[in-house]
Amino acid sequence: MLYPNNSADKLGFTEIKELIKGHCLSIMGRDRVDKIQVMNNYDLIRKFLSQAAEFKNILQNDAALPIQHFFDIKTLANKSRIEGAFLSEEEFYQVQSSLNTVFAVIAYFNEREGQYPNLEALFEHLPMEKSILKKIGMVIDEKGKIRPNASRELLEITTGIAKAEQEARRKIDQVFKTATSNNWTADGSLTIRDGRLCIPVLAENKRKLKGFVHDESASGQTVYIEPEEVFTLNNKIRDLEFERRREIVKILTALTDELRPFVPLLLSYHGLLTKLDFVRAKALFAVDIEAELPEVVNEAKIKLIDARHPLLFLNFKKEQKTVVPLNVNIDDGTRIVVVSGPNAGGKSVCMKTVGLLQLMVQAGLLIPANEASVVGVFKQLFVDIGDDQSIESDLSTYSAHLSKMKNFVEQANGKTLVLIDEFGTGTDPQFGGPIAEAVLESLNQKKVRGMVTTHYSNLKIFASNTEGIENASMLFNNVAMQPLYILEVGKPGSSYAFEIAQKIGLPQHVLNLAKNKISAGQKKVDTLLVDLEREKKEIYDSRVQQEKEQRRLNSLLTENEKLKNYLDENKKALLREAKQEAQNIILNANKLVENTIAEIKSTNADKDVTRALRDNLNTELKKNSIKPETTKVAIGEEELKPGDWVKLVDSDTSGQVIEIIKDNVVIAMGDLRTVAKRKRVQKVSKSAVPKSVRRSTRNDTGDYASFSPEIDVRGKRTDEALHAIEKVLDRALMMSFNNIKVIHGKGDGILRKMIRDYLKKYDQVDRMEDEHADRGGDGITYVYLK
Repeated sequence: MLYPNNSADKLGFTEIKELIKGHCLSIMGRDRVDKIQVMNNYDLIRKFLSQAAEFKNILQNDAALPIQHFFDIKTLANKSRIEGAFLSEEEFYQVQSSLNTVFAVIAYFNEREGQYPNLEALFEHLPMEKSILKKIGMVIDEKGKIRPNASRELLEITTGIAKAEQEARRKIDQVFKTATSNNWTADGSLTIRDGRLCIPVLAENKRKLKGFVHDESASGQTVYIEPEEVFTLNNKIRDLEFERRREIVKILTALTDELRPFVPLLLSYHGLLTKLDFVRAKALFAVDIEAELPEVVNEAKIKLIDARHPLLFLNFKKEQKTVVPLNVNIDDGTRIVVVSGPNAGGKSVCMKTVGLLQLMVQAGLLIPANEASVVGVFKQLFVDIGDDQSIESDLSTYSAHLSKMKNFVEQANGKTLVLIDEFGTGTDPQFGGPIAEAVLESLNQKKVRGMVTTHYSNLKIFASNTEGIENASMLFNNVAMQPLYILEVGKPGSSYAFEIAQKIGLPQHVLNLAKNKISAGQKKVDTLLVDLEREKKEIYDSRVQQEKEQRRLNSLLTENEKLKNYLDENKKALLREAKQEAQNIILNANKLVENTIAEIKSTNADKDVTRALRDNLNTELKKNSIKPETTKVAIGEEELKPGDWVKLVDSDTSGQVIEIIKDNVVIAMGDLRTVAKRKRVQKVSKSAVPKSVRRSTRNDTGDYASFSPEIDVRGKRTDEALHAIEKVLDRALMMSFNNIKVIHGKGDGILRKMIRDYLKKYDQVDRMEDEHADRGGDGITYVYLK
C-alpha cells in the first residue's frame, strides 16, 4: 500500500514507467506498463524479476529473440466471434504475422529448454496450431493481399478483368492514335478522369470523336472524352470488379468462419505477445540503467550496495558524468537512518534513491545496484516529500505534514517503510523539533523501517542515544566548500549554514550578527560537527590513499616473488646444463688423449707421426677451449628476429624474442616480459635453452608470434567477450599496434554498446569507428590506440 496516493510521482516511479513504455513495440505492451503495480507478494515479485533478468541475459548474451510483429489480435479475435462478420485482408495479415512471431518465439525457447525457465512458463502448455497459418496462407499472400487463386471463381473473374482491361487499352490507344493524327487532341497523353481512361481533345473537335465527356479543363479549351468503343468495355470491367469484391467478401467470410473455433487460442497467443513485449521493455530499460537482479528476501530489510538513482544515472550518462554510488543498510538492528548534512548535499536524492529502488523491486523491475544487494518486501510504503499544502482542503504546509504524521503513527508497523524529507520543518523549530522527535520515537517503538532527512540537532542527538536509530551524514569538502554526495553512516553531519552563506557571498557583518544570535551551546555543537566532518574527510582521503598504496605494494611483492622463483629455477637448470657440458668436454678430451697415446705407441714413437699427432691434439684442445667465446661473438653478430632464443650477456637468464623495436628487444621469460638493449643479448640455439624455460615460454610466445589485432566475439556472453577483447588490447598495446578490429555483429546493438562503453574506460583508446557499410558497417568496431 502506498500512502499518499501521489507517492509514486514524488519518488519518480511514474517517470520510470514512461521510459519503459518507450521500449514497447505495441499498444498492448504500453497498456501493460501503465498497469504496473507495487506488489507485496514475494513469489510474484521473484517471478517478475527473474523474467526481466532472463530477458536481459538474452539481450546481452544470446541470439536475438525473433520478435518482429506485435498486433492487437485480441480485437480481431473478438470481431471474428460475431456470426456473419469477416476480417479484412489487412486484419488477416496481422493475425498471420502475429502467429509467425508467436511460433518463432516458442521454437526459440524450445531449442533452449531449461535455460530460461521463467520465460518458458509464459507459454507453458500453449500449442503451436499451425493449421491456422496454413488456412490463412491459402488465401492471403506474404504481402497481405488476397491471392488471385483463392477460389476458382475469383481466378476466373481476375482473368476476365485482365483480358477486358487489355482489350480496352488496345482500343483506346488505337482511337488516340487516330485522333492525334487528325490533330483533334490537345497537348498531353491519355489521362484518368472519374476512374476512367480518357483522351484529351480540343474543345472545337469534341463532336468529331464519339464518346462520353467526363471532364473539361479549367480554361474550357480541353475536354476529356472516353471513346464510345471503350465505354462498353470499361463498364464490363466495372461489373467484373464488383463481382470480384463480392467474391473476396465471400472468401474472407468463409475464412473467418474457419478461424472462429480458434478464438480462445488466439486470445492466449495475444496474451503471450503482450507479456513478451512487456518483459522485453523492462529488460531493455534495465540495460539502459545498467540494472541487476538483487537478492530478494521475504523480510523487511534493505541492503543497497553501489546503488544509483536511475533517473539521475540517465541524465548524467548524457552529460558523460558518473553518479556517486550509495551504500546503505536498513534491518532489524538499524531500523531508521537519520540523514543530516549540508543543503544541496544529496540528502533528498539519497532518500529518494532508497524509496524508488524499493518501489522498482516490488514492481518486478531490476535496479541499478550491485547484484550482491539485498532487498526485502514491505507491506506498506509511507512517503512525506515536498510541500502538499492545499487551498481547497485549507491545509498549510505544516498541517499537511502533521496530517501525514498522524497516518504514519496510526497505521505503520514492522512491515512498513517510511521516508520523510526535512523532518519537522514548516513551523517554529522550537516546537517542530520536539514533535518530530516524538513521532520518530513512536515509529521506532513500532519497529518501523525508514529513512528521514533533517537539520534539527535534537533529532541527531536523539538518534545517537536511541537503539534502532542510526545517524548518517552526507560528506562535505569544507576546504573546497563542495558536497561529496557520499553517505557516511554512524555520525551526524553539520548543515554548514554559515560556511555555505559565506561562500555564496553574504556580507561578513551579517554573518557575524547571525553567529552572535545563536546560543553558545548550539554554536559549540555545530563547530564540533564541522571539525568532525573535516577529520572524517581527512581520514577518508588517507584511507583511500593507503588502500591504493597497499594494492601497489601487493602487486610489486607478487611480481618480485614470481621473478625470484623464476630466477631460482632458471639458475638451477643452467647449472645442470653447464655441469653436463663440462663433463662432456672432459670426457671427449680424455678420449682424445688416450687415442693419441695409443697411436704413438703403435707407430713405435716415429718422430714425424708423433709430431703430427701432437699438433692434432693441440688443435682439438684449442677448439674446445675457445669454442664458447667464438660462438658468443658469432652469435652476437647474427641478426635477431621474433621467435629466436637469446641469453642476457650479464646473467644466465634465457628467453624468447617477442619483438624488436629499434635497439630494444622484447623478451618473454615464462610468464614475465622484459625489455633489454640489443647489445645486452646474444642469440643461442634452442637446444641450449633448458626445457623448463622452453615449456613455460612456449605457449605465450607462440601466441605473440602469430598475434593478429582482430577478434571475433559473436555469440559470446558479454563477460567472455570483454575478457577476450581485454587480452587482445593488452597485447596490441605491448606490441605497439595502432588499432584492433572487433567483430561483434549487429543484432539489437547491445553487445556493441557494452563493448564500446567498456573500451571508453581505457586511456590508451583514442577513438572508435564503425567499419565501412559495404564491409560490415556497425557490426564491426575499429578501436584506434594512442
